[in-house]
Amino acid sequence: AFFRLLDTLHRDGRAFAVVFRTFGTDLPRALQAVSSALDGQHPQFPALRDVSLPVDLTPGRIRCSKREVVLTRGAERLATREDRKKLYSYFSSFEGIGGFQDHFDWWARNQFSSQGGKPLWIDPHDPDVHHIFIDDNIRLDDADTIVHPQVFSERGSSSPRSVPTSELYNICLVQTNLLEAIANEDYFLHCVRTCEENYDRYLACMEKDTPSQQWDGQ
Repeated sequence: AFFRLLDTLHRDGRAFAVVFRTFGTDLPRALQAVSSALDGQHPQFPALRDVSLPVDLTPGRIRCSKREVVLTRGAERLATREDRKKLYSYFSSFEGIGGFQDHFDWWARNQFSSQGGKPLWIDPHDPDVHHIFIDDNIRLDDADTIVHPQVFSERGSSSPRSVPTSELYNICLVQTNLLEAIANEDYFLHCVRTCEENYDRYLACMEKDTPSQQWDGQ
């Protein structure tokens, strides 16, 4: 389903990037596998060789603390202490395919809640960019989920608000159905299309409402 997603988005002429986010140590293998597939070595998707997506095989790291989030990859280093929008801008301009190891110990210290999860920044005032985070450990229970979603509700603001998973569920956050992803090669395509439809409604809602009002998903 993943390679079907890459192939279809490419054929449709979509501008997109893929960022792997893991707590584990599997990034080098995952990035190399994708790179090999894009070289035409996947027996079921030989046409992937036509997908012009560069793969950066250098694993990055994201480390969190109460003061800031720090991203490093090779010579790159970005931190949110002075401007929390730096990492949003970084991922919004990301090209090709790459990956980052997130901070498992920080998640554990926060009792495996959203507050210690993998940070995700969303700016509804930047409608040309749509971030979609797909993970089988995303749950509607914020005390037991893996992503920390943060939204720049006010136009031009560099201070996001933490939001409940429910605000962005099936909009920017997708809980993977692992069996469906294996059985249905169009699974991730359906996920992306559903999120795009819901994101349009979310943006319209944010335009009408004040920043303090929350999207109810309806």
